[in-house]
Amino acid sequence: MATIFVAGGGAWGTALACHATRQDHAVTLWARERTVVDDINERHENRGFLPRIVLPQALRATDDLSLAANAELVVLVPPAQHLRALAEALRDHVRDDACVVVASKGMEEHSLRLMSEVLAECCPKIGAERIAFLSGPSFAREVAHGLPTDVVAASVGKTAALLAQRFLHSPLFRVYSSDDPIGVQVGGAVKNVIAIAAGACDGLQLGHNARAALVTRGLAEITRLGVALGADPLTFLGMSGAGDLFLTCGGDLSRNRTLGRKIAEGIDARAWVESQTSVAEGYHTALAARAIGLREGVEMPITEQVHAVLHEGRPLLEAIQRLLTRPFKDEQLALRPPHASHR
Repeated sequence: MATIFVAGGGAWGTALACHATRQDHAVTLWARERTVVDDINERHENRGFLPRIVLPQALRATDDLSLAANAELVVLVPPAQHLRALAEALRDHVRDDACVVVASKGMEEHSLRLMSEVLAECCPKIGAERIAFLSGPSFAREVAHGLPTDVVAASVGKTAALLAQRFLHSPLFRVYSSDDPIGVQVGGAVKNVIAIAAGACDGLQLGHNARAALVTRGLAEITRLGVALGADPLTFLGMSGAGDLFLTCGGDLSRNRTLGRKIAEGIDARAWVESQTSVAEGYHTALAARAIGLREGVEMPITEQVHAVLHEGRPLLEAIQRLLTRPFKDEQLALRPPHASHR
């Protein structure tokens, strides 16, 4: 049995804490909202973020970050734009021998940093070899229900990934290990942008052919960006690439796909995002991914159009027209990144 501290009381953090508790670990779930803490401790529910799910009675919630000092495994699950603030508040409470798992999927909007780069800046004492990144096709509600799920944990040198695998793997929550944290992070982040486009495609009833083409080309541009940042291209055929992309683009539980459908209905994207309790990470990642693509010289036409619709006011039908009228090209050449840097 391990002692685990999960920081983030949203749907995904609650689901991970629920799963870890069922593996007989001693789990404490930190939430910023006192109402969430009380709900979990008194009712064994998180009605605000994961309603209609009965949580294990052994799961305890807190609003005290200092309790992380007892944990062998610290799991960070805030929205990506809040990871820096949470990590800064938590860093003095993490044991020197603890493994840190980041389960947030996104890129920091204002700095254009991956989650690994954010932690390197704000928590330099927690070395990269102690940090794993968890990603893959995993709707929180299904994990909380105990339905079969496969994910991947990645870290530099794979040491932290193997620790995360040992603590979290089960027959119904299979954890693969990887030594490609950059690829796992890029796949987990940018798939949300493509899912917004897929939702808009479905909302306009453009057909299954159109969505299949969109998802395939989306995977190509995710791969191009990842390889340009130093990722292994094979990573994008795995859980955090094709797996997560297919789920998020086709599943009704996807917040990002739902955002795309709302845009197709004519609803203002920003207003819808601000009205939601849970975050559609693709709204923010579209800004960062587009900027990183431009910086790296990577062509990302779907991301470009999603960004334009979300943040520049481009009409959805105009964005679709721009994608449909792009020049024809060789498919293999279109898959290749212009360069690949290794960090």
